[in-house]
Amino acid sequence: MAARSILITGSSSGIGYAAAHDLKARGWRVFASCRKAEDCERLEAAGFASPQLDYADPTSIRSALAEVLEATGGTLDALYNNGAFALPGAVEDLPRGGLEELFQTNLFGPHDLTQLVLPIMRKQGHGRIVNCSSVLGLVAMPWRGAYVSSKFAMEGLTDVLRLEMRGTGIHVILIEPGPITSRIRQNAIPKFEKWIDWENSPRVEQYRSQLRKRLYQDRGPDKFELPASAVTKKLIHALEAENPHPRYFVTTPTYIGNILRRILPTRLLDRVTAGG
Repeated sequence: MAARSILITGSSSGIGYAAAHDLKARGWRVFASCRKAEDCERLEAAGFASPQLDYADPTSIRSALAEVLEATGGTLDALYNNGAFALPGAVEDLPRGGLEELFQTNLFGPHDLTQLVLPIMRKQGHGRIVNCSSVLGLVAMPWRGAYVSSKFAMEGLTDVLRLEMRGTGIHVILIEPGPITSRIRQNAIPKFEKWIDWENSPRVEQYRSQLRKRLYQDRGPDKFELPASAVTKKLIHALEAENPHPRYFVTTPTYIGNILRRILPTRLLDRVTAGG
């Protein structure tokens, strides 16, 4: 029996890297894609098939998927849309260009790839589409408007797709990580420096005393931070369970955020989350 195949995006580090290794160890045929050629080469040296896939480049999305399908004979059992980045900053300081760049990677690219994969899964009569969301797809927090809005959008798009795929054999699933050990903070620094003119913001003192310290200082793990393998544990159930859950919560803040958004009035929830 042929090994089940999965295409994972954003595999260079963190959640995607852990998922690639753990699923390969379970016998999956893993295509661990990365945005940068040097990261693909590193994974290939470790024994992975690693097509280069940049969500911001539609041509690379098509060519990466074509590479996968050539290797599998035209089938794909699962897609894990994991790649994303953050652009911290106050919403009033967020230029449209920065928001567009982030949405291209966090939402439009995953949507493009999903649209290309769905006909393959329809033809074979089964498949799993797993989208990596966030606790910030459930509740809003200050300074994270770009990332929050992209994950809220992913939640809605995924929910509707799940409803529309009923009866097709294709399961559509959300993973809700929360604080996970990764490089998302470090990777956000160049985006912040590129797009946020904080020194000319009416919030300049808040940037100095709050956001920049949080962004540039390594304060060690967050209180509830878990390793990336904690996400893979839920991903395995999403991929291998006969009847997977629509959502998988990973960390304590995600469980709490999901409960609070359902039971608290908006003003009270604002008080809870306003501190960021």
